Amino acid sequence: MSALVIVVSAAPASAACNYTTWTAGTQYYTGNIVKYTNGLYYIAEHDNPGYDPTISTWFWEPTSCDGGGGTPPPACSYTDWVAGKQYYTGNIVRFNGSYYIAEHDNPGYDPTVSTWFWDPYNCGGGGGDPTPPGGFVVSEAQFNQMFPGRNSFYTYSGLTAALSAYPGFANSGSATVKKQEAAAFLANVSHETGGLVHVVEQNQANYPHYCDWSQSYGCPAGQAAYYGRGPIQLSWNFNYKAAGDALGLPLLTNPWLVQNDPAVAWKTGLWYWNTQRGPGTMTPHDAMVGQRGFGETIRSINGSLECNGGNPGQVQSRVSKYQQFTSLLGVAPGGNLYC
Repeated sequence: MSALVIVVSAAPASAACNYTTWTAGTQYYTGNIVKYTNGLYYIAEHDNPGYDPTISTWFWEPTSCDGGGGTPPPACSYTDWVAGKQYYTGNIVRFNGSYYIAEHDNPGYDPTVSTWFWDPYNCGGGGGDPTPPGGFVVSEAQFNQMFPGRNSFYTYSGLTAALSAYPGFANSGSATVKKQEAAAFLANVSHETGGLVHVVEQNQANYPHYCDWSQSYGCPAGQAAYYGRGPIQLSWNFNYKAAGDALGLPLLTNPWLVQNDPAVAWKTGLWYWNTQRGPGTMTPHDAMVGQRGFGETIRSINGSLECNGGNPGQVQSRVSKYQQFTSLLGVAPGGNLYC
């Protein structure tokens, strides 16, 4: 029997201070306001499964009964943000006419890019909603910065829509681990697709080779139908069959879904990342959550051709992109980067 999950809808600011008392283990969503046992009110800054508002301060922020926050500063006299300046949790700055509050100490990261370190702030004292759509640790602005020349097929909304298929992805472990996993996935995806440019495999001469007739189900969509598609370049009839079965999609008979539906494409990439070991000894997801390092994700994706000195140039390409993305997200890349 599955556990009962209590869902709380966001309350309007005019709720006349009749917000319900916070309950441990209740699912809360960004914007929910609760009354804590100390008589004070807190607003959820991020979705959370009932974390204590006085302990999990990244998820909760003190607020007034009407949701307006604390006492506003005199005439909104906060100083302008300065790149490279050290800021500490609670510092408030003005940036491009808007205000931001430091949620974590940082050495002057851009408030509109490093959204884990900065939270939009209402100059009148209230907080903003920094959580990207779908609760993903990579914001749309960061995604756009990672893939400035991407194919329009690879939408951010398609990616966030696909997250529900594997809710543990980039959502397990510490905040650092979550961002490292997202960066690792997107770095490998970038390498596989030329920066999210290619939706389908470019060498059409390879297309007929991806049909393994030894499988009992054969290749019902045609011998040349199972070429590489999507962010991980899903290929071979048996992979389409396995991914389709896992996702509840008819990919064996209709592999074209992967190149026509952005959410389906992203789901196939997440399927491989979260469930397949490839030539490695663990899934890429387990490698990152278990802090085994980015190098193990390379091994699981293409280790038989690239690792152990097989193609150091390709490995370096993946590692460089991972380092770029972790820097953008404001986290260290960790160890064991190579395979």
